[in-house]
Amino acid sequence: MLKEPSDRRRGPAPRAGGSAVALPLARPALGELVARAREAMRTGYWARLVPLLGVLAVLTHLPSFARTVWSPDEGYLATQARMLAGGGVLYDTVVDRKPPLLPWLYEGAFALFGSASLWPLRVLAIGAHLATAVLLAAIARKRWGNRAGAAAGALYLLVSIGLSPEDSQAATFEVFMLPATAAAFWFAQNRRWGPAGAATAAAALTKQTGGAVLFAVLWLLWRDGRRYGGTATRASLPALAFGFGLPVAVIALSTGVRNFLFWVITGSSDYASLGGSWLTMIGRALGNSAILAAAALGLLIPLARRWRRLSEDADLWVWFGSSWLGVITGFHFFGHYYLQLVPPLVLLGVGAVVRGAARWRPVLIYTAVASAVFCGLGFFWPHQPLQHAVSVAADVTQDTAPQDSVLVWGMHPEMYWLADRRPASRYLTAGLLTNFSGGRDAQSVGVDQGVADAWKTFDAEMSQQLPEIIVDDSGNAPYAPKYIAPMRALLAAHYQQVEIDGTAVIYRLKGSPACVRPPSSLQGKP
Repeated sequence: MLKEPSDRRRGPAPRAGGSAVALPLARPALGELVARAREAMRTGYWARLVPLLGVLAVLTHLPSFARTVWSPDEGYLATQARMLAGGGVLYDTVVDRKPPLLPWLYEGAFALFGSASLWPLRVLAIGAHLATAVLLAAIARKRWGNRAGAAAGALYLLVSIGLSPEDSQAATFEVFMLPATAAAFWFAQNRRWGPAGAATAAAALTKQTGGAVLFAVLWLLWRDGRRYGGTATRASLPALAFGFGLPVAVIALSTGVRNFLFWVITGSSDYASLGGSWLTMIGRALGNSAILAAAALGLLIPLARRWRRLSEDADLWVWFGSSWLGVITGFHFFGHYYLQLVPPLVLLGVGAVVRGAARWRPVLIYTAVASAVFCGLGFFWPHQPLQHAVSVAADVTQDTAPQDSVLVWGMHPEMYWLADRRPASRYLTAGLLTNFSGGRDAQSVGVDQGVADAWKTFDAEMSQQLPEIIVDDSGNAPYAPKYIAPMRALLAAHYQQVEIDGTAVIYRLKGSPACVRPPSSLQGKP
């Protein structure tokens, strides 16, 4: 049996007369926390648990290696990384409405292992899941003991794949954001406010909504002040602010403050809006909530039995509530947004079980069975979107030389990466130029709805060099060229249709020599 931890925080020392004195407890130094971790390793707890969690992390994410690309986000990041490696400048000639840490991570992985495969990123994603599981185990162990710690780590890995495989198996923003959010909470629980601020900054610099954990950190800081006096809060708040502000300031200065503020903060206002189809948004919100609820039902049942005693884990509820803000932001409700809910949800469920709302065996058995189902789905998930992208990319590769540039007018930037061709524009999706994204209706999409000055920049790019190939992958979407006058004019003036591949129409620059497909290719592929 694993021994219970001996490092539980003692209560305030009593006065001589018997009443308690609210004296601030000494905050454990980082060296002391490291010493505790080493002691735990010597006693065997972490030495046994971490390898077991590592095996479980690999098993639950084996489907991630089953296909080349899982989602357009992976394709976008991979294409960005190649552009950066080729001399591109982030937030200038390489742009996205995201912070810089993950594009840089992709670029670094490509530099070490080559850019032909995403397997290094999938390995790093498994490492991120393992780090999150270990941190959750540490949080739960400190609160409820050894068994709860082990259960929290395992349950996180089982529940975190409880979404559609393209949301849970891809190496995208939420996966790499979660270790930092868990670290921020762990540091705050241990009253290490500077590192808590730095971890919160790391989460926000991976994806903006990762910064939502700051609400939980601030709540713990406020509770700390109430317990140990206002002096503790006045001393800790500057440390938290410095820990958060320094990394953000360094990154902003390194990328250019003006560009950083625009692409990470102010330039996303149109994307994060209520415009769009409410039926689509509500359906997606309810659908993904139901999928995650099915995966986590073993924890939700004991949690529901103790809903009247929410104050027992108020800090976890604040973390869970702030994570919902991250899911809601933008009103898109994509499945991968829901990964942010898993860490606090697992801890809340573990706490409910510990307090007697359920037994461990049925909780673990149900969650393991549900996880096995979701893992199996990962191997049998439909391949049609990927097959379409691979087919079109093969056409582009065949019809162009390595030095040629290409423009994909659509929402699948993985075509650039699969074709290994240079994008003709910094805007890798039509969404940046038209404000199209999942759920948008025609009223919210158009030339005047895109990123500020995007069409001016796009025109300058086209004036400098026209792409050899344009792939119109819009189908009947509201951003199709027939609705977007500048794209319609560009195609009419400079391009001729040479092929149809499924829903994609391929255009070649008029007068371009070599490798023009025969007219019969206009019949297209099925």
